[in-house]
Amino acid sequence: MPAALQSVDSASGSRCLADPTLERHFRGHKDAVTCADFSPNNKQLATGSNDKNLMIWNLNPKARAFRFMGHKDVITAVQFSPSGQLVASASRDRTVRLWTPNIKGESVVFKAHTATVRSVSFSSDGQRLITASDDKSLKVWSVHRQKFIYSLNQHTNWVRCARFSPDGRLVASCGDDRTVRLWDTSTRQCINTFTDYGGSATFVDFNSSGTCIASSGADNTLKLWDIRTNKLLQHYQVHSAAVNCFSFHPSENYLVSGSNDSTVKILDLLEGRLMYTLHGHKGPVLTVAFSRQGHFFASGGADSQVLMWKTNFDALDYREMLKQHSRRVSPDPPPHLTDIFPRSPHAHLSQNGTIEARRGQVGVLAGFRGPGAGPAFIHPQPESDEEVDEEAGQGPGPADLPEDSELPTAVRSTLEHIVHQLDVLTQTVAVLEERLTLTEDKLKECLDNQVLIHQQALRADETHRESRAEGAGV
Repeated sequence: MPAALQSVDSASGSRCLADPTLERHFRGHKDAVTCADFSPNNKQLATGSNDKNLMIWNLNPKARAFRFMGHKDVITAVQFSPSGQLVASASRDRTVRLWTPNIKGESVVFKAHTATVRSVSFSSDGQRLITASDDKSLKVWSVHRQKFIYSLNQHTNWVRCARFSPDGRLVASCGDDRTVRLWDTSTRQCINTFTDYGGSATFVDFNSSGTCIASSGADNTLKLWDIRTNKLLQHYQVHSAAVNCFSFHPSENYLVSGSNDSTVKILDLLEGRLMYTLHGHKGPVLTVAFSRQGHFFASGGADSQVLMWKTNFDALDYREMLKQHSRRVSPDPPPHLTDIFPRSPHAHLSQNGTIEARRGQVGVLAGFRGPGAGPAFIHPQPESDEEVDEEAGQGPGPADLPEDSELPTAVRSTLEHIVHQLDVLTQTVAVLEERLTLTEDKLKECLDNQVLIHQQALRADETHRESRAEGAGV
């Protein structure tokens, strides 16, 4: 892993991975879903659509969704405020609306630009709002007063996206002039421009520490830049069509992207590789978003579907793993499934087949994949179009082998058992390493205390000798 990439890794920890599962399937939009964002408390999901409606989905299955109508044209962007008390939406009708995401759905509206507003985003303190438009400009607004503050004007074509850095000192923007620009919010000047694009730059965002930006392009690429050194860290070309949107996992270790090739892909930024390819949409995937805690991510597409996935591949905490091991009655096989992390490698090989999710099995684990197997391909099977709410299901167990495997049953069973035992051994070694680290820390503490006591004893002995010498002199 290149040294420069270390700036992206803020929490490498234990790399214990599991496969993502489809948790919910929301139906209610009547046209393409263009944007999505989770509330900070992870209780709501906001989505905007070409049907001009803003939907607020309550993640409590028993709560109804809210449909807000007000925009007169396609909704292009949506975002919750950091407090979760407001939702901002942008539209082709040239306006921005600020909504209260409750049953009343009240909103204030202001004309933000002279052309389609493509992007809207809050600053981390919730005090400012930045918008990007086809009028080639960025505008910064006061949220409290809904008043214009200043404009940034150096793009030479439509501006697709703009985001504040986490500390609010910078703005990143991108657009159809094939550039990604960095702006200083204090001087209101463009301080850097990245131009290495073969087409429109479609989306840009900062990682959670503010040290890197990622950008996507119509040239099928995803790029990560270190804004402190202005160096390109990583360059991915894993999609076969334009990349429309992406989202950083809060740990900064992963990135999810959506593309016109109808797929959602998950990248491991630490190892610089593709982890998963998820097939759930019929047509372009227009938006993806991780929840604030990273436990879920959502995707929306031209097929009017909103899918919510459970992440599962977050790093497992060692202490939690120790608790799981302490609860085990016996270490004898078969192992407990909850103790098996990781279940399989995720090296990307395109020749691997797909796994179909049948009716009633919407949430599907990617199945058994031995060493060298390809990424997980997950196909949710939609129910009838008449359904308007969500559904969830459970798939096969984590160690299920594909039924069409040519291996004899006995051999498959033996291989599965061996892999399970190797996984348990791997985790046992991890636990032993953790305990060894704790022991080393305790030993170091004891040695430090011993040195301190020895030094104190020497000083006391020297003081005693000096006092005796003074007494003898007297």
